[in-house]
Amino acid sequence: MTSDANLKEAAAPDATWQADVREGVRHVRDLAPLPLSPAERAAAQEAAAAHKVRVPKSYLDLIDWNDPHDPIRAQVIPWPDELVSAEGELDDPIGDHAFSPAPRLTHRHADRVLLFPTYQCAVYCRFCFRKESLTSIGRGYTREALEPALAYIADHPEIREVILTGGDPLSLPDKALAEIRARLEAIPHLRLLRIHTRVPVALPSRVTAGMVAALQGRLMVSVVTHFNHPRELTQAAEAACRTMRLAGFVLLNQSVLLKGVNDDVEVLEELCRELIYRLGVKPYYLHHGDLARGMAHRRTTVAEGQALVAELRRRLSGLCNPTYVIDLPDGGGKVPLAASHIEGREGEIWRIRGQDGKLREYREVVAG
Repeated sequence: MTSDANLKEAAAPDATWQADVREGVRHVRDLAPLPLSPAERAAAQEAAAAHKVRVPKSYLDLIDWNDPHDPIRAQVIPWPDELVSAEGELDDPIGDHAFSPAPRLTHRHADRVLLFPTYQCAVYCRFCFRKESLTSIGRGYTREALEPALAYIADHPEIREVILTGGDPLSLPDKALAEIRARLEAIPHLRLLRIHTRVPVALPSRVTAGMVAALQGRLMVSVVTHFNHPRELTQAAEAACRTMRLAGFVLLNQSVLLKGVNDDVEVLEELCRELIYRLGVKPYYLHHGDLARGMAHRRTTVAEGQALVAELRRRLSGLCNPTYVIDLPDGGGKVPLAASHIEGREGEIWRIRGQDGKLREYREVVAG
């Protein structure tokens, strides 16, 4: 268990990340001093009025303002196309609401649940599939708000894994994280605590000794980061991931395939290779863009994504390759989208295309 004394000892570094947030973009008015043209500024302010804007100073500093198509800028600076909703886009693209038996909880898969301790983020990504909820709800953490969800988890012994998401759970104070962890680890059938976060990417100074101490306990901890581009692999991000690795946390990464950001095989190759070789983070999923409203301009076709991951498979080791998935609407879950290598079958003979493109026959040999 983490004592209040231990958390207080680790509190000094908090001033750094809190200042990083304060000195960045937090409101529509904070867009005014950015080096944008008058037309760009007006368009960004209009889009930010519809969907929240927040960018820590250190992440903002990664932007090359001379490049209007800068991949960091594209992810966090509001864009007028966000206000154009295409036919087929959805307010709840992966069906969270239909699988919510208690407030702040989604139970779509038998052995794991999503728990939403906060609907606030350290950075608001323009492509977020939950941006409608983040904009309309915007509630932070309270003990009382989580009680029905915690009671539900305690009453369902089939649940083994709790995924903290939101919002960004690591935007919460250490004390809140410690409280949530302690409540969950007191539920005997739980085995693993998973945390989905953009903090190591956009606010790596938040990864402090106090944060790590708040999460350590009985449960195995896995942190799923969200790096989308090699430019995000900064020294500060590397240090944050090292801190979590040394704490014994399992580190994975989910990327979103974004047109104009990372829909290029060289970009994805560098990202996936350096994630594992430099940061010690396993590329886990490459998500096809969800049907969030106003995101048609950032979505690739499935065929384009399949071609990219097929080329990645030829270039990278298996450890560096993510699984290309689509999160189906209406709660259908994540389904792999990689093109199959199987061309056909006749009895025990399978025709399989190798990574070199050549078609080969494989004969099954099994005991009667």
